[in-house]
Amino acid sequence: MAYKRIFGIVLDSIGTGEAQDAAKFDDVGSDTLGHIGEYFNGDLKLPNLQKLGLSNQRKTAIKGVPKADQPIGYYGNMQEVSVGKDSMDGHWEMMQLPVKTELSFFPHGFPADLLDKIAKFSGRKIIGNRPESGTKIIAELGEQQMKTGDLIIYTSGDSVLQIAAHEDVIPVDELYRICEYARSLVNGPEYTVGRIIARPYVGPDKDHFTRTANRHDFTLKPTGKTTLNYLQDNGVTTIGIGKTNDIFSGEGIDQGYHNESNMDGMDHLDHVMQKDFTGFCFTNLVDFDAMYGHRRNIKGDGQALMDFDHRLGHVLAQMHEDDLLIITADHGNDPSYRGTDHTRELVPLLVYSPSMKNPGSLGTRSTFSDFGATVAENFKTNTNNWGTSFLNQLK
Repeated sequence: MAYKRIFGIVLDSIGTGEAQDAAKFDDVGSDTLGHIGEYFNGDLKLPNLQKLGLSNQRKTAIKGVPKADQPIGYYGNMQEVSVGKDSMDGHWEMMQLPVKTELSFFPHGFPADLLDKIAKFSGRKIIGNRPESGTKIIAELGEQQMKTGDLIIYTSGDSVLQIAAHEDVIPVDELYRICEYARSLVNGPEYTVGRIIARPYVGPDKDHFTRTANRHDFTLKPTGKTTLNYLQDNGVTTIGIGKTNDIFSGEGIDQGYHNESNMDGMDHLDHVMQKDFTGFCFTNLVDFDAMYGHRRNIKGDGQALMDFDHRLGHVLAQMHEDDLLIITADHGNDPSYRGTDHTRELVPLLVYSPSMKNPGSLGTRSTFSDFGATVAENFKTNTNNWGTSFLNQLK
């Protein structure tokens, strides 16, 4: 074992330029990091990510984030091989379980037989039923929902079924029960949906509705063993921070922390870093995606990156000689791009330990699974043979 503790941080949706297969997803020209840098016109300051080599693997540096002359860690990027570009696809692939079978998508809304079952179970009517931005459909239908108690159901370009309800009208526990029932309906074979997402909101009217941190993802259970399962089977501690626990339906995770925000997630990471354990801590910071990417809020996305970078400095300062940090993303969500869906992009790969002596490039990895393969090799566990470890490249 080279490292006692490995900390993985997923900057949810922070892609670094169009992937090789971007045309297949109609995402040619997308570049989450590049376009945020252009928007800030030199004022995007990410000193800690910069010294880790954030711009070094790119053909053109992120504006405001020059390439590091002497990066302190290893840098690269990763290409996704899963059939989709959702968080579930990205995280499963990182843990050596690429999603190779097409899931169910609903570009014209959900079929009547499925909605009828949800309506009967919940005792509530259903409104919406179309692909839409969550904030937009809640602003449009939220006041009606408050009066009638109906369920707002909608989807996106991903394999998701989202159910929104005002917390004062439908208590969160009731919304969760409805989502759990919906989850039971779409595990195959007729419909196989990646995620059922509870989307509670609050506020007095359409001009003041806000979605709350009580969001919960009811994810399709992993269809095979992941790196997390193999670690757990071998007595290696596994910790999930943020929606990581939801994405894997709790499987392979010993302890989970729910995040209220990115900064709350970093507080949890700071807490875990004070613990003496041998294992893997897997953190997801979702605000980049949920709060800014989908809402096409490029200013907010950039500020969130700068806020994270500030906290990253504390993480780096706390690291032990036998700790390893891996920073990446699960997909792109270019806030300057058309529509409101994820974008098919390469994702950054930044790897650091205070013990490193010869930092350099890890190149472009052919699958996100190289992440999980590296973790598995470090802890000498079995794997399902997806991905190539870069552990022996870390010097």
